[in-house]
Amino acid sequence: MEEVIKKIKEIKTGQVGIVVYSAENQNIVALYNDDILVPLASAAKIAIGFAVAKMVEEKQIRWSDEIENIAFSHKEDSKEIYPHLQKRTVLTLRTAVEVMIACHDNFIAQSVVGFCGGWEEVNKRIQSSFSKIHVTKDPRDAKNVGKLKQVLKLLIQIFQGYESNPVLWEPIINGMVRQQGNYEGIPSYHLAHMTGGLPTAFINVGILGTFHENPLLYVIGGMELPDRNENQEADSKIMEVLRCLYKECFRKEMKYIHI
Repeated sequence: MEEVIKKIKEIKTGQVGIVVYSAENQNIVALYNDDILVPLASAAKIAIGFAVAKMVEEKQIRWSDEIENIAFSHKEDSKEIYPHLQKRTVLTLRTAVEVMIACHDNFIAQSVVGFCGGWEEVNKRIQSSFSKIHVTKDPRDAKNVGKLKQVLKLLIQIFQGYESNPVLWEPIINGMVRQQGNYEGIPSYHLAHMTGGLPTAFINVGILGTFHENPLLYVIGGMELPDRNENQEADSKIMEVLRCLYKECFRKEMKYIHI
């Protein structure tokens, strides 16, 4: 994990952080700046999915419930990932949450949140467990943020929930598995993730490796970066970090690293 931390620290401009959890050891195996509060952008949709799953768990709603007046955002890629759903105006809650995550679809997110009682209610659900995560209707809103270490804890709850009760957590995991993203050196079937990006910020939340063979769970985030539309240095470095993490998935011994 030393190489992972080294590469993160090579991003000199702005604030960047990482926190990595080993499913095998059930503890944190690497961290750096895990206390920073970063813009979530589209990655907030994982937190929305968490809130919905908790409501389903408490039997307030059902995954089979239908959401009406569905519309798909033309800015996203649902037409490629879910061509069979186009022109549909009704989706089950299960399908809507999956599409929302897989396609970063804000239109679907608003429909899901509206069905579940609105943004205040969804935030109440999230913050009852994660006080430093807050989601907003506009993913670019400055209040749409999360502390890195709490975002990881949320991901751990989803992963462990899927292990013990896969039917309950499946829509969120399905969305992460289906999300598009080409990472050289990492097979797509070994990466279930959710990304969020703004011109000067990014976040990448994921499960790296094979689900049933003790994967690594990670959150990488950065803010106050040079405009990523013009400078891809941070993005390139994150790719290197993910490749390093992927190699770590197959090493048997991991030790906690305190930086």
